[in-house]
Amino acid sequence: MFNLIDVFWAYIFIAILILVGRLIRQRLWALRSLYIPSSIVAGILALLLGRSALGAVVQAINPDSPLVAGIFSANIQAVWSQSPSIFINIVFATLFLGQYVPGLQEFWRKAAPQVALGQAIAWGQYVVGLLLAITVLTPIFGLPPIVGCLIEVAFEGGHGTSAGMAKTFTDLGFPAGADLSLALATVGLVSGVVAGTFLINWGRRTGRVQVSREPIVNLENPESQIEDEHPSVTTARENLFRDLLIDPLSLNFGFVGLAVAFGWLILEAVRWLESVTWGQTGLLLMPYVPLFPIALIGGIIVQYILVRTRRTYLISRVLMERIGGLALDITIVTALASISLSVLGDNLAPFIILSVAGIAWNICAFVFLGPRLLPFYWFERGIGDMGQSMGVTSTGLLLLRMVDPDNRSGAFESFAYKQLLFEPIVGGGLFTAAAPPLVVQFGPVPVLLLTSVILAFWLVFGFYNCRQLRKLDLPGKI
Repeated sequence: MFNLIDVFWAYIFIAILILVGRLIRQRLWALRSLYIPSSIVAGILALLLGRSALGAVVQAINPDSPLVAGIFSANIQAVWSQSPSIFINIVFATLFLGQYVPGLQEFWRKAAPQVALGQAIAWGQYVVGLLLAITVLTPIFGLPPIVGCLIEVAFEGGHGTSAGMAKTFTDLGFPAGADLSLALATVGLVSGVVAGTFLINWGRRTGRVQVSREPIVNLENPESQIEDEHPSVTTARENLFRDLLIDPLSLNFGFVGLAVAFGWLILEAVRWLESVTWGQTGLLLMPYVPLFPIALIGGIIVQYILVRTRRTYLISRVLMERIGGLALDITIVTALASISLSVLGDNLAPFIILSVAGIAWNICAFVFLGPRLLPFYWFERGIGDMGQSMGVTSTGLLLLRMVDPDNRSGAFESFAYKQLLFEPIVGGGLFTAAAPPLVVQFGPVPVLLLTSVILAFWLVFGFYNCRQLRKLDLPGKI
């Protein structure tokens, strides 16, 4: 057990590690050229100085050394090990708070092609992963079938989702899943930037990139607000902060807390409903579903209430991004610091197989499905989905800015609108959380059939929708 002072010093060390990670990143050209975030550098540094790396080396040389647990105390590392599943709730709660909500017709026209491609990539990751689990990973390497969910959890969900799902994997009897998914998320992030940069150069050489202006990438802040808020909202917010004796950051964090609370109430209500209905037959899924995908729904509810009551000025999207960004940095650093290298070494071959299969599917889906599902500017609009499917949303936005910095293709709006029909389901959404317990309850084959049917649905819808939009010939409005 640890005390509050251990929690205090654990996060002080996180702050220092992020500064050191920033310094290392700025000094090493390779890290800068790959746009690796400082938080990942800090997390890897914490891992190398902790029990799994430095501690293991010292243990082999001198078991009596005080450094057998690394340079960080056991209590501090215990705090870190519990942090990812806590802070990921804040990350997801902020995703839609303060976001512009378009009209239904505008939303669907711009989002539908992007949703089709994003959903196809995500469900395809399940199909590929479960096929590998059934044919190779389970019969040859003896891993449980839920290993087939790791590609989607890690590549589509990223480090945050992988960290948030750690307890689910442990509860389902596959504790190695947490370490494997975090390592896969790192591979996905790096390969996403590398593959994306290569594809953008290839697209320009072959004429697939239709916008011609050279990109100007902001390395410090690749994510920015896609929609400019109305001046009246900005004025109302300034008047509010002038009259209220409260820091704007504190006010916005209060709404984050409200979103998480709504999510918790919804989760508890569904768990209760399951316990008195189908749960009595022995089919229990909700105890394995973490809070963070439901916290996202809580954020949507809070945002909807503010829109309906015309109080959207109470929230600043910029501050929400800062709150979510800080929580994500803490999630990434603490999750990477808690990886067990011995577990990764014991499962090296399955790890390589999953990495290669995930990368191959994402690239092939972009190259072959992009021009068939996106009616206009398919390369510019599709590269963001490919980047998101191999890392995080910021990777997709980074690639979008590299290929279309002035948003001439309208890709930024379509990418943003797509999230409303994407994040609540996959990439850390409800099905991401439910898939592992579904595999345990019903087996990998039924879940493979389910995901294959859903993949087929999105492909058929995407092909049809693309043809219809091309008949309209309205590239500037799509």
